[in-house]
Amino acid sequence: MQAVEYISGKLHIIDQTKLPLEEVEIITNDLERISLSIERLEVRGAPAIGVTAAYALAIAMQNSSIENRQSIFLEACSRLAKTRPTAVNLFYALDEMKKIFNENVSKENLPEILLSKAISIHDEDKNLCTLIARNGLEIFTKKSRVLTHCHTGALATGGNGTALNIIRNAFENGLIEHVYADETRPLFQGSRLTAWELDKLKIPFSFNTDSTAAVLMQQSKVDLVITGADRIAANGDTANKIGTYNLAVLCNYHKIPFYIAAPSTTIDKSCKSGDEIKIELRSNKELTQVRGIEITKDEYQAYSPAFDVTPNSLITAIITEKQVYKPAFNFNV
Repeated sequence: MQAVEYISGKLHIIDQTKLPLEEVEIITNDLERISLSIERLEVRGAPAIGVTAAYALAIAMQNSSIENRQSIFLEACSRLAKTRPTAVNLFYALDEMKKIFNENVSKENLPEILLSKAISIHDEDKNLCTLIARNGLEIFTKKSRVLTHCHTGALATGGNGTALNIIRNAFENGLIEHVYADETRPLFQGSRLTAWELDKLKIPFSFNTDSTAAVLMQQSKVDLVITGADRIAANGDTANKIGTYNLAVLCNYHKIPFYIAAPSTTIDKSCKSGDEIKIELRSNKELTQVRGIEITKDEYQAYSPAFDVTPNSLITAIITEKQVYKPAFNFNV
C-alpha cells in the first residue's frame, strides 16, 4: 500500500477522496494535474505531499532543454508551493530539490539527477516511518485502548505511516486492545482512510464522531491519544488537522497522555512558535457538501480552517525517528 509511486516516468497516486468505497488510481506526468491532486486532497498527509512534490519536479524536467530548464523549474516550484501552505514537508522537499537543481543545472543528465534525489527523499521517508514506529513502542506500558485523529498511515506518508504506524507496530507486539478513530470532519479522513487501513491490518477498531471523544474519555475507555503533525514549531507547538487541539485539551482535563508522532522533517526550526504557523483555510463547500451533495445551503458562510495549533504545554511527548522528546521542547538545540 503506497500513496504515491513513480513508475516509468509517471506518478501513480491513490485517489484518497474516493476511499473506502472506490479504489481509484490517478496516473499522470502532468505538473498541473499533480498540483491539483495535492490541492484536492487526492494525495494528502504532510510526508506524502513532500514526496509527491519531489517527484513532480523531477517529472517537470523530463523533457526540458538546457536553455529552458531554469524557467520551467522555477515555475514548477512556484506552482507546487501554492498547493498546501501549512505542510512543512512540502517546502522541505522543494528546498532539497532546489539544492540539487542549482548544483547540477548545466549538466545534460539533470533530469536523471533530480529523479534520483526524489527517489532518495521517498526512501528516506520510508526509513523514518520505520524508526518512528520503533521509538513509539516506548509510550506503551500495557495493552492499551488508543484514540487517534485524522489519518496518519501509509496513505499519508512515503512509508507505513507515523502515528498509525506506531499503532500498527504496537498491535504486532500485543500492545493494542482497541483503536478509536475520530471520523475527522469535514472530510472524514478517520472514518474513510484510517478505518480502511485498520481494517486491512485486522486491528480492532471503531470510529466515532469527533465530539464523542470526550464521552469516551469520561467513560475511561481511552488510555492514550496519538496523532500526527503537519508542522512543529521550534518550541514544540504543533499544527495538525482541525480538532487535534480539542483532543489535547480533553486529555489534559482527563489526565490522559497526548502524543504527537512525526518525522523530524516536520519540525520547522525557523518557526519559533505556533503563532507563526500559517493556517490554511478551506472552501465553504467542504462544510456545505459531502461528496458533492449539498447538506446545507452553499451561500451560508462557513469558517473552515484545515488545521489548528496545539500548545506545547498540552503535549506529553513528540515521537520522531530520532527519539521520544519530552517537555520542555527546544528543537533549536
